[in-house]
Amino acid sequence: MKNKRIEDNKDLTNKTAYFLLAAIVSVPLFLAIDAFVNALHLNEDEAISAAATGCFLAGVFFGRYCAEILMTEIKKILNIHLISLFILIIINIIWIFYHADYPFENHAALNLLMYWIPFMVVSIATGVLIKFIRFMSQNELKEAQTSAANSQSELHLLQSQLSPHFLFNTLNNLYGLSITQHEKIPPLLLRLSDLLRYSVYESNQNFVPLKDELAYIDNYIEFEKIRIGERLVLKTEIEKIDSTNIKIAPMLLIVFIENAFKHSKNTAEEKIFIDISLKTWSNYILFSIKNSHNKVAVEEGTSVNKNSGFGLVNVKKRLELLYPNESELNIEDDEIIYNVNLRLKMK
Repeated sequence: MKNKRIEDNKDLTNKTAYFLLAAIVSVPLFLAIDAFVNALHLNEDEAISAAATGCFLAGVFFGRYCAEILMTEIKKILNIHLISLFILIIINIIWIFYHADYPFENHAALNLLMYWIPFMVVSIATGVLIKFIRFMSQNELKEAQTSAANSQSELHLLQSQLSPHFLFNTLNNLYGLSITQHEKIPPLLLRLSDLLRYSVYESNQNFVPLKDELAYIDNYIEFEKIRIGERLVLKTEIEKIDSTNIKIAPMLLIVFIENAFKHSKNTAEEKIFIDISLKTWSNYILFSIKNSHNKVAVEEGTSVNKNSGFGLVNVKKRLELLYPNESELNIEDDEIIYNVNLRLKMK
């Protein structure tokens, strides 16, 4: 009942707006028609102009009504329909002015008919054209809203997958340490608690302050330093961000950092090398990470682990949704070095 009342009020508002707009348009329309009638030197020109203005507006509303009937048959309005109506209107206007200069001699009734028929065709076609354009714009708006809703749903789904993915990888690491280096478990669990708190409560937002994201990344790096120990050779050049106005999609960069720590362990070298850099430049966030790895070992591990690469697929999709035409991701993967360069527009 309430929805019906809202719809009725909406229809009444629309009708009122249409009649108000018609009243406003009728003034310049009357002046234009009156000027044309005066040029023809007709008697009672003001009465004719007023009648023509009324007929034109009536034709527009009739054309809108006809358009509603046509749309039930056509279903989809194409550009060719709009172009055809526009050409029809132009041809009839040209004919009206041409006939004013070259009327039929001794055929007053026919001349009158040759004015009124194209005049009404113009008015009705104008009404149809207006309705078609409005219908197309409404459809485009609905499609855009549907697309946005679908994208938002997909984004929420992707974000909901972040925490389980991170937790899955971390628990795997903790399990291995609990067997070989159990003394590291207590400090790691404290770090893990802070990491999970951020990933659960912050990752449901589209954008968070870059300052908070960097604090999370720093916490994760400390977590990995405890886990890996002296084997890790880490170089970080991360710009200190104090402002909360610079924002970034949460849990975006951590995917690359997590992969760097994960895959760098596959190298047969004594040391694990990881180089992380982040800075702001102009209106962009520039992030890069380079790590040593064994490409063959990583590919063999991927064939065994079905979940490998999930995080990278996730982050690429989120970049498409959150940074359309505002990001650039380059990944270089050779035999011993894995290098990621990412440029993001600031939010």
